[in-house]
Amino acid sequence: MSTEKRLAVARLWHEGNSFSPLPTTLADFERREWFDGVAQLVRYRGTGTELGAVAAFLDSHPDWEIVTLRCASAPPGGPVEDALYEGIVTDILRGLADGGRWDAVYLSLHGALVTMGEPQADLKLIRRVRDVIGSTVPLGVSFDLHANVSPELVHLVDFASGYKTHPHVDMDQTAARVLAELERLAAGGARLAGAVAKVPALLHSFNMRTNAGPMAETMADARAATADGVKDISVFGGFVWGDSPDAGGTALAWAETPLQARNAAEDIAARLFGRRAQFQTSLPTPQQGLAEALKHPGLVCVVEPSDNPLSGGIGDTTALLRALLDVRIDGEAVFAFFYDAGLVQMAAAAGIGGVLPVKLGGRIAPHFGAPIEARAEVLALTDGHFINEGPFETGMAVDLGATAVLKVDNVKVIVTSSCQAGIDPAYFRLHDIDLAKTRLVAAKAKNHFRAAFADRAAVIVDVDTPGPAALDLSVLPFRHLPAGMEM
Repeated sequence: MSTEKRLAVARLWHEGNSFSPLPTTLADFERREWFDGVAQLVRYRGTGTELGAVAAFLDSHPDWEIVTLRCASAPPGGPVEDALYEGIVTDILRGLADGGRWDAVYLSLHGALVTMGEPQADLKLIRRVRDVIGSTVPLGVSFDLHANVSPELVHLVDFASGYKTHPHVDMDQTAARVLAELERLAAGGARLAGAVAKVPALLHSFNMRTNAGPMAETMADARAATADGVKDISVFGGFVWGDSPDAGGTALAWAETPLQARNAAEDIAARLFGRRAQFQTSLPTPQQGLAEALKHPGLVCVVEPSDNPLSGGIGDTTALLRALLDVRIDGEAVFAFFYDAGLVQMAAAAGIGGVLPVKLGGRIAPHFGAPIEARAEVLALTDGHFINEGPFETGMAVDLGATAVLKVDNVKVIVTSSCQAGIDPAYFRLHDIDLAKTRLVAAKAKNHFRAAFADRAAVIVDVDTPGPAALDLSVLPFRHLPAGMEM
């Protein structure tokens, strides 16, 4: 009889914007990540991702058999179609049920997944996994820092941990923590006690970076409290555009005793709640932001978080480009991006050097800004494939679908066939844009943009524009928030 231990790995990673007009479909998953079978792990070796950590665990643990079940990830976007979600969950549950004996199960989740009809989709998946594997198999879960976490979690899993950086450059480290704890439990180690303490406030992620500010201070408090029997504390900011009964900030603690876990979680949650006002922010208009950025020499960047795809943006709003076209810039300006596969096809038909009439943006949700009509020259066409240079998702292959670069007046406009943020230097190199020679980048992005550009740009200015991830939450039709939630 084999003494090899067996680990099941499954992944369903998606951050859902409940107010996006675009549902997330199978094509969105297939373009980013859709596979099963351990052989596929080879492409994650050395990447700064959860599956990169699984590949490293496999390489360093010849005494473990890893069975990779359905792994599915799509860029943040609108709610996942219900039938698609159910199909993914069914794949995972069938693999667990038919796979025989398990010594541990690892789930890689985001924590802010919503479907068209289910506002607690991650929690529902965890419940069903536990039902299949029984109460004695160690179950571990990793989450994004923006997870909307349920207090029920600690009654369903043996360990869970979240990213501790924003921008998220510790995905692999987070998964490695969970895998290490599962290994300890599978070897007969004592189960830790878990506790969740909720923060009754929606915390904007604009000021949620972990290099400075209220989240950095709270993360420092959590690190200091991880001692004397407290083994791990995760601080979750929550995802404010995910309409969920579990919305709001969270502290999750694991300790040797229930009292230690509860005291640690409640203390960190209280500190996070006490800093809630520091998460509030106001942003300049596009015109003000452009003027401020251009006061600085060298490369400057202006970003519009309201249409950031990593917050569920749709790559379609026009306010920032409209303002940019009114500014005469001494040097090259780049706008990244619009999501419009039809326009990419038109550009390809015209060919490089071709000139065509275009409508930019306002295609999906014109109430966020009417289309911009212009004549554009086709400067470049690409297949949309590149490898992230990091530090965010280092080494990961990206498929944008076919793309085009159009010149409109004095601005190079990137148009893509999928809705994915331009946050990596390789994204711009793909489009033959030399950042060293670029004066201004205007991007549909937010905090993750800073991971690669904070050291490259003289300044990065966020601006407020209409969009599905806009600053003013009071205008959004929430239905599932807990009673008494502060906005």
